[in-house]
Amino acid sequence: MTHETDRSDTAVKVTFNGLILNVVLTIFKFIAGIFGNSSAMIADAVHSFSDFVTDMVVIVGLRAAGKPADDNHQYGHGKIETLCAAFVGIALVFIGLEILVNGLSKILLVLHGENLEQPGMIALAAAVASILVKEGLYRYTLKAANAIKSDAMIANAWHHRSDALSSVGTMVGIGGAIILGGKWVVLDPLAAVILSFVIFKVAFDISYKNINELAEAALDAEVVEDIVNTIISTEGVRDFHKLKTRKIGTNIATDVHIQVDKNLSLIEAHNICNEVENRLRSKYGKESILYIHCEPDM
Repeated sequence: MTHETDRSDTAVKVTFNGLILNVVLTIFKFIAGIFGNSSAMIADAVHSFSDFVTDMVVIVGLRAAGKPADDNHQYGHGKIETLCAAFVGIALVFIGLEILVNGLSKILLVLHGENLEQPGMIALAAAVASILVKEGLYRYTLKAANAIKSDAMIANAWHHRSDALSSVGTMVGIGGAIILGGKWVVLDPLAAVILSFVIFKVAFDISYKNINELAEAALDAEVVEDIVNTIISTEGVRDFHKLKTRKIGTNIATDVHIQVDKNLSLIEAHNICNEVENRLRSKYGKESILYIHCEPDM
């Protein structure tokens, strides 16, 4: 089993476990929202359903990304995972927007003298259960994502946390409505509006990073600097130019022209290229995609 296949299997297993819990949680929220007379909990259930959709997208993407390189995809399928992570980030934008608009509309209703329906205890219990389950899924998914360095899974972990955060607002609103009653029902939409901006921030960070990768952005300045130091500190390398960097899935990709003593034999020059390559692979992984062109130093 290849490294990429093993990595893909781990990612799919973790994401599938999250999907199953999302399905159970979504059904429970819908039931609690209907029988607990809570429009906030029904909206929260819709949010959980969106997690189910993105889980499916991530599973399909990770399966595809785990396939080895072939004649049509000679650099592998890593970009599919990046595309899925970008999709999750964009989905978070729309979810945050939905929560914001829904919260503001309820606040306007209260300001115009209308009363929102007081929810039941089952809705509060569902909100508490949602926070615990979704925060647990966030930690479980993020731990696995960091272990296998999966941007798609990191994005999905934050999607879990966004659901937990929205459920905090739901819990505060429902709890305030039950305990205080009357106009205090406005606590629910007010908390939702505040939390929507937290979701927007997470969505921006995830989307920007992964869309940048799809646009073939260079690696972070710190990584590029380290690559440069690795190249120029290799014995036999006199200079370099035309360095290009990017990321393909979880792997770095570099193109560089190194300059060596023009009096070296072809074998000696080739050995210097191999040394540069080996040093970079030892730092950035065996799956790194490296193209090193050797030129005489004139």
